[in-house]
Formats: sequence, C-alpha cells, structure tokens
Amino acid sequence: ALTYHYETQCLPTPGAWFAHQLPVWLHKLSVVGTFVIEIAGPLLFFAPLRRLRLFSFYCQVLLQLLIILTGNYNFFNLLTIVLAFSLLDEQHVGYWLGPPPPCVAAWPPSLSRFLCSLLELCTYSCFLLGTVRFFGLEIQWDKQQLDSKVAFTYHEFTRWLGTVTLPLVGLAFLSLSAEILSALYRCFCIRGCGWKLLATVQWAIFKAVGVTSRVVCQVPFTYIDYESNGKLWPGIHRMFNAVERFQMVNSYGLFRRMTGVGGRPEVVLEGSYDRQSWTEIEFMYKPGNISVAPPVVAPHQPRLDWQMWFAALAPHTSSPWFTSFVHRLLQGKKD
Repeated sequence: ALTYHYETQCLPTPGAWFAHQLPVWLHKLSVVGTFVIEIAGPLLFFAPLRRLRLFSFYCQVLLQLLIILTGNYNFFNLLTIVLAFSLLDEQHVGYWLGPPPPCVAAWPPSLSRFLCSLLELCTYSCFLLGTVRFFGLEIQWDKQQLDSKVAFTYHEFTRWLGTVTLPLVGLAFLSLSAEILSALYRCFCIRGCGWKLLATVQWAIFKAVGVTSRVVCQVPFTYIDYESNGKLWPGIHRMFNAVERFQMVNSYGLFRRMTGVGGRPEVVLEGSYDRQSWTEIEFMYKPGNISVAPPVVAPHQPRLDWQMWFAALAPHTSSPWFTSFVHRLLQGKKD
C-alpha cells in the first residue's frame, strides 16, 4: 500500500516525496509498524502499569508525527496526539518541565516491583513474538533487509475482533472504576470538612461526566464488530441515541480503503478568455504543477482542495457541489 500511498494521497507534503523513494521492504515494514501501533498498541491504554501506558503514548505520538511529516491531514493527527496526552500523569510531565528528582533504586527490589517488571517484560515479548508470528518477519542476510508479509487471513482477523471487543469494553469500565474510587479516596484525605465537601462535589460532577461519556462511547467503539455492538445492553443504545445529535462521541476513520493503486486520478479545470487558448487553473494546495514542491498546510483544512481529491474518485453525480463550483467560476465569482 505505501508504494502508492505517498504520491496518491489527498495533499502530500515535501516529506512525502522522500518517503516515496524508500525501498519496498521498508514500506512493508512501515505498514507492519502501523498495524502494531494502531491495533495492538491501544490495548495498553488501559494497562494497570504506568510504564506500559507511557510506552503506548510514545508509540502513538511517533506514528502521528510521521504522518504529519508525510501528509497534510489538517488537524486530525493533532487531535489524536491531544487525546493521547490523557495517558500521561503529573509525575511524567514533571520530567519534561524540570530536572528529575534523584532516584535511588532499592535493592533487593520488592515483590510487587519485581512482578511489575516481569509483566512489562512479558508484554514487550508478546508484542515482539506476535509481530514476528503474524507478519512473517524474516531477516534476509544476503540482501541485508527485513522481509515481512501479512500472515493471517481476513476471517482470522474478524474472529479476533469479535473475541476481544467486549472484553475491552469491560476492561475500560474496570479501569474507569479504579480511577473513580482512587479519586474518591483522595477526596476523603483532604483536611477540613468544607474542603472535603467541595472536593466531593467536584468528584461527583466529573464522575457523572466520565461515566456518561464512557457509556455512550461504547456504541461507536463496537462498530468495529457489529456482533459485539448488538450484544450491548439496550439501555446503552438508548443513551447514545438520546445524545447522538450533540456529537459528544463518534466513530471516525479517515481512510478505510486503499485508493490510488491504479494511479492518481485528477479533475483538471481549464479557463479561457477567447475560447481558443485554454489554461489550467492552478489550485492553492492540491498537487498540480509537478515542478513545484507540495506545500505544508496542516493544521489548516483547505476544504475545496481536499474535496477535489474525492471528486476525482467517482462520477460527478457523487459530488453535486462540483456543478455549483463550476457554475460560480463561469459567473466570475471571485470568492
């Protein structure tokens, strides 16, 4: 897919040209990394160990930064990074803002610390072994490259989705419940009845918001497996339908299918003053003149240039706005 993606995406960046020149085996390895980060990585969002959550945070941010460098997807990647910041805690952010406090490692380590380290090691080992197993990683010493391939079928993947979707819903509720109880305990530890009451009121408000958003977001989350979506408690669907118009939660996937494998279709607009000589109308952001480097426009969303890419993928009937656009051009409407 990546051998086509960089030159056929909506609004490429100058970095996309360099990424397009990478060898095929590295493109394939990039797809493997994307699959691991976007499919297996989010499972660590709810991990009980903070270092596993930090690991998933940096994986997500790395992927989003690489996408920003190789494609103009306006604010989508920045939104993902902002959401990923919820995986951090005050202690880790403190490392960014100032020198870390001196840390003296205790020896021998306590049993809980040893078990946590063992769990981390097992998790990283599962990630590595799973990647090798499901993507057929193999070092080719003669060519000095790392070969990879998808070693599972579509049906195996959908069966796996059906197996893990509902348990993930339960894991999310357990994680949220632990945070709620921990926050309530901290409220009771505050000195003074007035401050305790104020903290408890704040806790109740945030708890209500958190639980409500967590409940209703299970509906769009389980869209990835419709059987799991049908098994949700009907009350959750009723709550989602009641607030759906406010767009509090949603399911958004930018590109669910690969396009441009057969080339990059383009809609070319030309104008003429004398109806004899015609000149192509250059857009501000979308690729046109191949002698000009593509611009960097993110996080701006050039709506017209963005939609022109989609207009080229289907008949004009699927883009009714295009007829109005040409009509306004013929009328000479500057805006």
